[in-house]
Amino acid sequence: MNKIKQIALITLTLTLNPVFAEEVKKDSESELAMKLQNPVANLISVPFQSNWDFGIGPKKAMQYKVNVQPVLPFSISDKWNLITRTIMPIYYQESVAEGSKSLGGLGDINQSFFFSPKQPIGGWIMGAGPVFLYPSATENALGGQKWGAGPAAVLLKQKDGWTYGALANHIMSFAGSDSRPHISATYLQPFLSYTTKTHTTFALNTESTYDWQNSQWTVPVNAQVAQLVKLDKLPVQFQLGARYYPEKPTGGVDWGVRFAVTLLFPK
Repeated sequence: MNKIKQIALITLTLTLNPVFAEEVKKDSESELAMKLQNPVANLISVPFQSNWDFGIGPKKAMQYKVNVQPVLPFSISDKWNLITRTIMPIYYQESVAEGSKSLGGLGDINQSFFFSPKQPIGGWIMGAGPVFLYPSATENALGGQKWGAGPAAVLLKQKDGWTYGALANHIMSFAGSDSRPHISATYLQPFLSYTTKTHTTFALNTESTYDWQNSQWTVPVNAQVAQLVKLDKLPVQFQLGARYYPEKPTGGVDWGVRFAVTLLFPK
């Protein structure tokens, strides 16, 4: 647990340091609510996303995962931003079958770097760059023990409260433990959301992964509602959602719920 706490502390310290963000005018709550639907928005945010998944394995076990997902924007020229999106998963996994044990710890960290034009092109917001997988898992069962890399891209449009588009990446392993399988996985996240004038957002998406090694899709469909509020002067978004897995490996998750808190740091 000490390793997990140290990584979380370092991540938050870097996230909150104003050196890493371009100075921008203070956004209205409406603008902030829309920016939260844009994966490459010029906005520092720190989501803490709690996920409960049920029905795993012969014992129909539960898995709890907290994704700490800091988003950091950097201005690299008059026309371009670099947006870093990091996903640091922390797990608690119940015993899934007789003879197995419950376990918990840090999983493999996923980090994307999106080079994004500051202005939309033809009305479309876009970004592209590399994604990296780091073998940071503290338990063998929580990670692949492989270094990985590949391309990532996002394309979306926002108009009249609507946001629609897709985010995708593909990761292939290139180093790591020889005793563990090669990783070749494609991630697809099409999304659709509507944000009201009261800063409430209704969203629908999938977070699908295709495992090329085993020719297997995992497809959770998420329905979520979120509300942006201010706690004193700090903008915070609360999100609640549920998901169902129409496609999954044998013994995979049946359904799940999500509760997320996102801290925002506009300047």
